[in-house]
Amino acid sequence: MERIWLEHYPENVPADIEVPNLSVYDFLERTAEDYGEVLAVIDGEMTYTYEELREEVQRFASSLSNIGLQKGDRVALMLPNSVEYIMSYFAVQRLGGIIVQVNPMYQEGELEHIFQQTHPLMLIGEAKQKEKIQTMKGPTFSIFHGPTTLGENEFHLHDLLDQEDRNIPKTMIDSKEDPALIQFTGGTTGTPKGAVLSHYNLVGNVYQTFAFTSNTLQRPGEVFLGAAPFYHVMAMSSVLNQGVFAAATIICMRKWTVEEAVDIIERYRPTYFPAVPTMYIGLLRYAENYPISLDSIKMMTSGSAPLPVEVMRKVEQMTGGIISEGYGLSETSPTTHRNPFRGKRKTGSIGLPLPSTQCKIVDIESGEQLSVGQTGELWIKGPQVMLGYWGLPEETEEQIQDGWFATGDIAEVDSEGYFYIVGRKKEMVIGSGFNIYPSEVEGIIYEHSSIHELVVYGVPDPYRGETLKASIVLKEGETLSAEELTAWCKNRMASYKVPKIIDFRDSIPKTSVGKILRRELVQETIDQMKKERS
Repeated sequence: MERIWLEHYPENVPADIEVPNLSVYDFLERTAEDYGEVLAVIDGEMTYTYEELREEVQRFASSLSNIGLQKGDRVALMLPNSVEYIMSYFAVQRLGGIIVQVNPMYQEGELEHIFQQTHPLMLIGEAKQKEKIQTMKGPTFSIFHGPTTLGENEFHLHDLLDQEDRNIPKTMIDSKEDPALIQFTGGTTGTPKGAVLSHYNLVGNVYQTFAFTSNTLQRPGEVFLGAAPFYHVMAMSSVLNQGVFAAATIICMRKWTVEEAVDIIERYRPTYFPAVPTMYIGLLRYAENYPISLDSIKMMTSGSAPLPVEVMRKVEQMTGGIISEGYGLSETSPTTHRNPFRGKRKTGSIGLPLPSTQCKIVDIESGEQLSVGQTGELWIKGPQVMLGYWGLPEETEEQIQDGWFATGDIAEVDSEGYFYIVGRKKEMVIGSGFNIYPSEVEGIIYEHSSIHELVVYGVPDPYRGETLKASIVLKEGETLSAEELTAWCKNRMASYKVPKIIDFRDSIPKTSVGKILRRELVQETIDQMKKERS
């Protein structure tokens, strides 16, 4: 596809960028050299300048090397947002180790899957996780943060930080070929797979993003709010990698609560707030009952799940800042598209492809490339596309063809090069022969004033093949019947798109980073149907 979006780039944004031959650790090294006295991290009452952070990272890297960590070894990183996470992240990268991102809330089955896939040499986690880790065959060495009794091959994290030895071996990094990190996919539609991201992928995505923002972020001078979890690819890139590259001050929120977020925002006045939709929705609900001051925030990004248009509008009114909605995946480091902070933003669009990013829309059946306005699968090519899935060569070959990554998302592009996600290929519902994209239906129903949250999905139907179901959470104090909503929908969409089953509930099941678990809802409905038939 011709890159029609280049004509609509903001001023001074290049069509392509050159990705330097750097490792992820080099971000910290360079920033510490140039801006050593700048405040790097705020974690509760703890603060570190960039020079102090580099010193701690080097000390920790030396200790990890003495234990036996070498280039290519995997290290499961299972910490909340904290200075310990940041130190571990860069210390492992300094030695050429491969970070395996692990959600601290995972239970035994989820951990076992990751450990069996990646065989990590080490785990760095919290002491309270020790009991569940010991129940399975996992890493050889464990490093714990917090008080605990140590067993064989176990260490206290802060004991390793206290060691003065600086015996760090020289490690040569091939940025294009050497993995930096394994990021497991969300698993919302199936078994999680480990996306292998190279140093080139992660460094390139930071350079792409900064080129596209066209100097919107100052270096130094910004304060980044680290509220979204660092173990998620969005926060890892947009807060950690970009924050260190920009010599920004990073505020660590170990656990998200709206009350603590408001307190931190009012006290430290962050300028940049990357978040997931549930965080923005939480702030809006809090502001309905309490006066809050969020006017320091000038830039926001939203990831992990689609952001309802009405939520975006209200958050921008509340803060005076701009939300730039974009698009990304674990497999693309993650960002591929973004609406400009300075320039035309299109509501409901994921924006324009970043510099050095190629995109095309492909027909699902024939594989032919489609034109402007036609709907098909989004394929992406660029420096941010992963090396592959860890230990899964067949799946890698299926998803990456001649450098092009097949996203599995259904999209279309307009005449100015702005892309729109219509739905997931796997979520597309075929009802009575019609292709129905749940996200399109959700976008329309979200316009109803009584709706707080909803999800639309397909369930088996003996007559139609599949039928559409909507699970809905109403705003507090609102009432709405299924019949009323059905009548409302029929005036706004084709009849075959109107959900045939409407389910009002107290909450929508989600992953820890806010992605809706459609498959749980589908299975719940199937189980209910079986019970009714028996």
